[in-house]
Amino acid sequence: MKPDFKIPYDGNLKWLVPRTILYVAHGSRAYGTHRPDSDMDFKGVTVPPRVYRDGFRLKFEQAEIQKAPLGVENLWYLEQQGMPSEWVTEPVDAVIFGIQKFFKLAADCNPNIIEVLWADPADILVSSEAGERLLDIRVDFLSRKVVHRFRGYAMAQLKRIKTHRRWLLTPPLNEPKRAGMGLPETTLIPQDQLAAADAAVRKQLDSWEIDYGELPESEKVYVREQMHRYLTEIEVGSDEKYMAAARTLGLDENFIELMHRERMYKNARTMWKQYQDWKKHRNPARAALEAKHGYDTKHGLHLVRLMRMCRETLVTGKVYVRRPDADELLAIRDGNWSYDKLMEWAEVQDVELLELSRTSPLPKAPNYKVLDRVCQEMVQSFDKTPVK
Repeated sequence: MKPDFKIPYDGNLKWLVPRTILYVAHGSRAYGTHRPDSDMDFKGVTVPPRVYRDGFRLKFEQAEIQKAPLGVENLWYLEQQGMPSEWVTEPVDAVIFGIQKFFKLAADCNPNIIEVLWADPADILVSSEAGERLLDIRVDFLSRKVVHRFRGYAMAQLKRIKTHRRWLLTPPLNEPKRAGMGLPETTLIPQDQLAAADAAVRKQLDSWEIDYGELPESEKVYVREQMHRYLTEIEVGSDEKYMAAARTLGLDENFIELMHRERMYKNARTMWKQYQDWKKHRNPARAALEAKHGYDTKHGLHLVRLMRMCRETLVTGKVYVRRPDADELLAIRDGNWSYDKLMEWAEVQDVELLELSRTSPLPKAPNYKVLDRVCQEMVQSFDKTPVK
């Protein structure tokens, strides 16, 4: 029988721990891709007292507990993870969600949340009777939303890989200046007028969006991707669409050109700040791998993991958190895949995932009726417990 596991205590919320129904290991230790010095990450679900739901003054969505020692009573977990006993006071990073927010995110197939319900039994550290019931209905949370949630997270990793590679190979050398964009030191048009014009242009762009009606979300994703590929092929980018929308509104060409330059300057400033922040906070060991292999291999690991988990879930209707391909994923992190191989693989997978989403046995939407009923029943059962 698993020893009693103590959730890190948050003294500001005395009810948090006794009302937590599920608490699991998360991140690399749940995937099986951790190293001895990997972080300790946990996620959980709690049922807040009525005072946080019925009134307007107090609100609870989630509690983030950081730098809280696990304590000697949880030494067994450190030993299970192969960590030295002297690390018993190492900080943890735990997030405990209110049950209603958790249900909402899980029904949306948020990868970081849905994984909580499919954690390996060895990583389920606390599970009350209500927690077991939550695990019993985990299939009801799954739907074809998986494709645009997992794939969306994967695309975010891909974007970071490409951005960091660009910074690595051709780093920006100088801080952007207005003169470099052909702009005077102070804008010729008041900021409020520029902001109003920008808002009007964006509204016009929104009006050009396709009305998908009752089309399932997975089909919307597919159509958007096809449109994006088409526009890319005919070399119509976001700047071209933005300027076309401005012309549709009848704005003066000189004004449109000025808006374009202001946008370029703003984007360049944002990118410069992001680059400086990236340089300042880079992990030395991770930076060495990135310099050696030409891209951020940790992001590469997560890109492959997310796409594979998406495929597995679409095909099998199950989420495999404990990775059967952990060794290969760690090899990717160590630079076993070249940048070109990763890009080619991701491009093929991206197309295949969109196709799979159209034929997946998963339902188009989660079982909202069951989920809502169970959520209500759980909350009502805890309402019988006096609030302390």
